[in-house]
Amino acid sequence: MGSSSQTRALKNYRKRLKQRGMARFEVLGLQADRDLIRSLARRLADNSPEAQEIRASVHRKIVAEPLKKGGILAALRRSPLVGADLNLARPRIDARMVDV
Repeated sequence: MGSSSQTRALKNYRKRLKQRGMARFEVLGLQADRDLIRSLARRLADNSPEAQEIRASVHRKIVAEPLKKGGILAALRRSPLVGADLNLARPRIDARMVDV
């Protein structure tokens, strides 16, 4: 990492962040969203009433409905072909000769 003083300074900095209830983390996103994400993180870090409002709004928008198991099965059951008597059997064809 570097000299012991740098290591100690980083350790102290992270300790102070932890005492304030803060955490460092890395996110991946589009370059165009960099300023937006940084300003959002800054506002949320304030933990003000405005930050609580933003947090609730983003939470509602992103986590609107939790994912449920069986979504594909439910979609298939809603299909207009449910109950249709389809013959999906395919004829068995032996291997064919291919010119190489």
